[in-house]
Amino acid sequence: MSLIKMTRRAAVGLMAGAGLLASASFASAEAIKVAAIYTLPVEQQWISRIHKALNAAAERGDIEYTFSENVANTDYERVMREYAEAGQKLIVGEVFGLERAARNVAKDYGDTAFLMGSSFGPSGDNFSVFDNWIHEPSYLSGIVAGNATESNLIGMVGGYAIPEVNRLMHAFMDGARSVNPDVKFLVNFIDSWYDPPKAKESAFAMMDAGADIMYAERFGVSDAAVERGVKAIGNVIDTSGDYPDTILASAIWHMEPTIDRAIAAVKGGTFEASDYGQYSFMGYGGGSLVLDEALVPADVVAAVAATEAEIMDGLFRVNVNDAAPQSDN
Repeated sequence: MSLIKMTRRAAVGLMAGAGLLASASFASAEAIKVAAIYTLPVEQQWISRIHKALNAAAERGDIEYTFSENVANTDYERVMREYAEAGQKLIVGEVFGLERAARNVAKDYGDTAFLMGSSFGPSGDNFSVFDNWIHEPSYLSGIVAGNATESNLIGMVGGYAIPEVNRLMHAFMDGARSVNPDVKFLVNFIDSWYDPPKAKESAFAMMDAGADIMYAERFGVSDAAVERGVKAIGNVIDTSGDYPDTILASAIWHMEPTIDRAIAAVKGGTFEASDYGQYSFMGYGGGSLVLDEALVPADVVAAVAATEAEIMDGLFRVNVNDAAPQSDN
């Protein structure tokens, strides 16, 4: 089995972010009560990163952590209120599609801190937002894919065409085009956050059309890649262990910098409505690239490392495009 290795610069970025967190001064040594509300299972890619960071904080003794998963949108406001009434000091979740209701709850519980995944900005005194801004490592994974394709056709299967997904796809496409101007893309959204069979079916259709690299934004795509002997690019989590000799590279989201700063603010009595999105950037350790050096040629690894160094040094900025990506004609 091939070993996944993190590029040197990505490792440095993570250590730098960890150092910043380690230096944070907590005003209270006591664990605070933190609850999370998830609309999907904790195994789902995006949710799993939040869950992982909160579990790490609980294992350190910083928080007492409880959560609810598979919460329907119609039940979300009720669950938020129940946690607030129970004395949870920090409530974490994602409120895409129910922004107004969630913000109204926060207004009613001014002594509770809320940190929510959102497409919009913070509000009031206690409603902070975050997002998985991993467009930088997504661009780097595009460099890998652009070099790897032989048919010059890459397939991309996404969940929903929302800004949080669109910007990662566009960054990936920009990275691929930066090294291969002839590359074309097939893009499809399955309109579901978790439907592996549907994602797999979409991937098969793209491979039948000639795609020899797959961008696996959803579960199911890499399964199709394995069956057809096609390489894939991962997103948010590292699934290379589940798909050996298939995943060339993955853009990874690390929620720990965001979660740990919010916990520190609540403990220190300084929590306020803020946008925590920046803490998903590579410079804060919130994003990184992993790649399989057994599958990716040394010259491509070097090119990725060089671009990563420019990003980390502030000499290159990955473009943010929230518009829905389209297939090339």
